[in-house]
Amino acid sequence: MELILKKKPMGATIIEGFPGFGLIGTIAIEFLLEHLETEKIGSIEVDDIPAMIAIHQNKVIEPISIHYNRKYNLVLIHAINIGKNLGWKLAKVISELGRQIKAKEIISLEGVGSPNPQEASRIFYYATKKDNRIKNVETLAKPLSEGIIVGVTGALLAKDMGIPITAFFAEAKSNLPDSKAAAEIIRVLDSYAGLKIDYKPLLKQAQEFEQKLKGIVSKGVKAQSIQDKKRAPSYVG
Repeated sequence: MELILKKKPMGATIIEGFPGFGLIGTIAIEFLLEHLETEKIGSIEVDDIPAMIAIHQNKVIEPISIHYNRKYNLVLIHAINIGKNLGWKLAKVISELGRQIKAKEIISLEGVGSPNPQEASRIFYYATKKDNRIKNVETLAKPLSEGIIVGVTGALLAKDMGIPITAFFAEAKSNLPDSKAAAEIIRVLDSYAGLKIDYKPLLKQAQEFEQKLKGIVSKGVKAQSIQDKKRAPSYVG
């Protein structure tokens, strides 16, 4: 696993969203990339996932890419395929990224299963360091006092990096892409970070986003399955 950076924006805030329940993180980061002026500044290359890219609107979409927004000094990590059981390794690379740019904060966007699918999605948060910005979201999100956090976010929280981490969790209706829940997490993120982004277009674009990402991710899963089969020993007799 290798971190490749063309630029190192010092003191930036890192916002990461990896494929998880409801694809909340991936959808949210995709939305930010479409509504903020960004440039690609790097990528994370992973040997343990298929050598696969997606083409969308004549643009190459890598499995894990890194983008920069100068206006708000944000580094956005966009991921459509992270393979299997790579949470610890990815957390290590993100930790290295944070160290190299002397990151101000890491913000994680995650999805969790909803116990009440019929109700509106709730947002929870967990912060290693609380400041006045948390007060801005207290009417929109609830503190996570009990729960199990898995994947990259869980691995990041388990590390003592010296960089404040704030994680937001949106309840998703199912393991299928849930743009409505992603819109709610954008709403909370906007209030927290003061990005002045209108989350409502994401609600309108829900079907488009869901179909696009569902297709990309499903192709990634299929490619992973094909690669796994190639690795497996073949017996005759």
